[in-house]
Amino acid sequence: MQARFPRDRVRIEGRSTEYVRVSDHGEERSFFFCPDCGATVYYWTDTELIAVPIGTFADPSFPAPKVSVWETRRHPWVSVPAFERDEH
Repeated sequence: MQARFPRDRVRIEGRSTEYVRVSDHGEERSFFFCPDCGATVYYWTDTELIAVPIGTFADPSFPAPKVSVWETRRHPWVSVPAFERDEH
C-alpha cells in the first residue's frame, strides 16, 4: 500500500539510493531506498507524484485506501475491501 503526494508538496531529506526499473507499460520508475537498511523510502509513479509506502508512517490510524491497483496479481489469500478498482 502507498500514499501518493504531489511532488511540489514533498520535501525529501536524508540519504537514499536510487534504483530505476521499467514498468509493464514500458515506463521508467525510480525507487529510492535507505542505504543503511534497504527499506523503500519513496518512489516516483510519474512526473507529478511521489509514492510513499504507508508502513513508513508507523501510524495505525492512517486512512484506508481509496483505489486498488493490480488486483489480478494479488495472492489468493489477500482480501480487498470494496472500493474503486483500477485494474491493470
